[in-house]
Formats: sequence, structure tokens, C-alpha cells
Amino acid sequence: MWSFGVAVALIAGIAMGSAGTNVMPVFIDDFASRAGLSGAGAGLVGAAQLTATAVVTLLLASRAASPGRVAMARLGLALTAFAALWVALAGDPVTLLLTNLLLGAALGIVYAAATAALAATEDSDRASAVAVAGTVVVAALMIVAVPLVNEQWGGAGFLLLAVCCAPAWFLVGKLPESPATATKAGRSTKAATSRPSAVLLIGTACLWTITQGTWAYASVLGREHTGLDATTVSLILAVSSVVALAGAVAGTPAARRFGRLRSMVVFVVVEAVAMAVVVISDEPVLFTAAAVVWQACQLAVLVQMVAAAAVLDPSGRWVASLSGASALGTGAGPLAVGLLLEHTGPEVLGVLFALGMVVASLPLLRMTTAADSRLAAGVPIPAGDASSQ
Repeated sequence: MWSFGVAVALIAGIAMGSAGTNVMPVFIDDFASRAGLSGAGAGLVGAAQLTATAVVTLLLASRAASPGRVAMARLGLALTAFAALWVALAGDPVTLLLTNLLLGAALGIVYAAATAALAATEDSDRASAVAVAGTVVVAALMIVAVPLVNEQWGGAGFLLLAVCCAPAWFLVGKLPESPATATKAGRSTKAATSRPSAVLLIGTACLWTITQGTWAYASVLGREHTGLDATTVSLILAVSSVVALAGAVAGTPAARRFGRLRSMVVFVVVEAVAMAVVVISDEPVLFTAAAVVWQACQLAVLVQMVAAAAVLDPSGRWVASLSGASALGTGAGPLAVGLLLEHTGPEVLGVLFALGMVVASLPLLRMTTAADSRLAAGVPIPAGDASSQ
């Protein structure tokens, strides 16, 4: 089932489904300049889009676990193109808000279908690593391209998003469908159809609230604590994002050599410590090194989370649900972290975030343990048992 076409389809679907999240900092600038919104107003419009994406992804996780993913993804892309064109033409705050809600919902349809398809591949570890790495590259290209076209005409970034839907519509044609049975590690197993527990979803959302919220303020923290100028800090963060691709690549071999649970624990702990250092450190070199390690470990955790969910539920419902929970946490992160930064010092905040990240990861570690047990036993986990993890 795995082929170059499948890899491209997964990258195209996930990259488009997460486009709003990945390019939101640029989009917020566009909202403010076109509609005359304040920073808070532009942030509200962006948060509305991200929330719509997350909610629709969660609501459609069950549908995405059924056959028809290609049609579902293409419907989402068609709606995304329509909504993006409408956003590009919107000039008043109310229209901008409503069109972004529609755009977020359309992106959620694509995201649910594409993330669920990860579980239908024969090697979920490899599929998740390739999809995550490819999405990071596409996101980096879009972050560069959108501001360039926006300089020519406000809103042109959304026109670019609409144009990207056309090739993506053809590329997602190779998305793996949900079969009645899925082959994992050479074994034919029934696809589970249970939903992940509320604890697992809440833990995932909290984890991404902490990590993505802190990342949103990484530039501010770098400037205020290290004394570096904005350009240098931005360059550091850009480099760390690219170097972090090593984490996506390392996640799979680490899981195979040391075990999924053991490697996951190491990545989580190292990421928590590195994130705390970024928040607390006033040394430029230490800040830079910690930022790189933090982002690399985060991608490794993401790859292993997706792979473990795919092992437990070959239907793809768990992967789509966890992706929706991650998106929800990503949308809430900047607001939550911003409020905490106003009332807490960096030293206390860094320690609290590190501890909070470890606690929020516990349900994911339990899920990873279940995935390891399943692979070791070579038998499928019944739906009832899977949902309790």
C-alpha cells in the first residue's frame, strides 16, 4: 500500500489541512491591515478559524474512519478554495470573521480525512515521519510565499491558499482508504472503531496548549531575556524549525531500537527541560541550543503519538481525533500562555510549563504502552479495551 504517491497524498492533505495553523502569524498581520483591526481583534479572527478547524476535525473523526476519504478530502479542498477567495475579498470585520469560520471548517474536513489516512498504511511509523517532515517543509515554503504576495495586494495570501487547493485536489487521490482489515507488522487485524477517551483528548489538547502557546511567545522571550534583536531571534527560531526535522526522522528508528514507550519518555522529558530553558535562559547560546532541541523533540513526540494511535486503531479515528485535540490546544495556546506571562515570572513559568507538559503527556504515554503491548502480543486490542487507554 505504501508508495511515493501515497506519501505525496498524505503530505498534501495534512499540509493543506493545517495551513491555517502554520501560516496564522502571517494571516493575522493581513487581518489587521485590511480590516483596520487591533492586534486583539485580528487575533480573535485567527482564533475563530483555528477553533473551527479543530472542532470540525474532532466531529468528523468518526466519518474519516470510514471509506470515502478521498472524496471527503476533495470536498474540503473545494470548500477551502471557495472560502479562501471569500476571505481575500472581505473588507469589514464581521465578514472577515464569518468567512474565516467557514475557512476553518473547510480545513478541518481536509485535516480529518488526511490524518485518519495515516493509520491505513502498512508502516504507520514511516508514514507519520514522512507526513510530518513533508508538512514542515511545505509550511516553511508557505510562510515565505504568503508575505511576498501580500505585499502586492492585501489578501493575496488567501488567493495563494485557494490556488494551492487545485494541485492538492489531484494529489490527495492516493490517500489510503479505510479497509475492513488493516495489515500491521505482517498481521491482518480488524480495524477498531472506538473513540479515544476524554482523558487522552484533554491531555493532548493541554500538551499542545503549553508547547504551541510557549512557541508563540518564543520571540518575545528571546528578545526580552537574551537582549538579542528581533531579526536575530527570528532567524534563530527559523533555523530551529528547520533543524527540528531531525526529530521527525529520528522518532521512528528510536522507537524501533529502544521501544516506543522508552523513547517517548526520553523525548518528552528532554523537550520539557529544553522548553523551560527557552523560557528562563538569558544566555543567547543556551537559548539557541534549547530552542533547537525543543523543536526536534516535539516533532519526535508528534511522530510517535500518531504512530501509536495508528497501531491501536487502524481505522484512523484515533489519529484524526488526536489531531483535532492538538489543533484545539494550538488555537488556545497563545491566549493561555499570554495571560500567564502577565502574572508570573519567567523562572516560575518555565518550571510550571515543564511540569505541566510531563503531566499532560501521561495519557499519551499510557497509549504508547498499549501500542507496545499490542505489537508484542501480535493480537488486536478489542474496541472496548482500546477506548479505555
